[in-house]
Amino acid sequence: MDKKKLDTFKKRLETRQQELRRTVTRTQADGRSADEDTAQDIADRAASSYNKEFLFSQSNNDRQLLQMVEGALVRIREGSFGECISCGREINPKRLEAVPWTRHCIECQEKLEQGLLEEARG
Repeated sequence: MDKKKLDTFKKRLETRQQELRRTVTRTQADGRSADEDTAQDIADRAASSYNKEFLFSQSNNDRQLLQMVEGALVRIREGSFGECISCGREINPKRLEAVPWTRHCIECQEKLEQGLLEEARG
């Protein structure tokens, strides 16, 4: 991959990283403030509990995405960005455009989703 294209991906990933960090921090703060609500009746407590569960789930998803974005930035620094971490083949440029933090080519991603490929760390 040429340096100009790599720099473009790096900038996009760094911007996404900053957005996700802000979102995770805000969601954690919202979750803490939901804890402070002193719900009076059972319906209020149920709504508060649902809200906390939703915020936790959202925060967890955002944290996972943040880890994937940070992993992509590491791969840029190491020079392996754009290569599938499972088979080593080049990831389709259109796939990288759509999901720049992806770690797998289409074939390996499909295998992973079908349970035919063990999740690798990286």
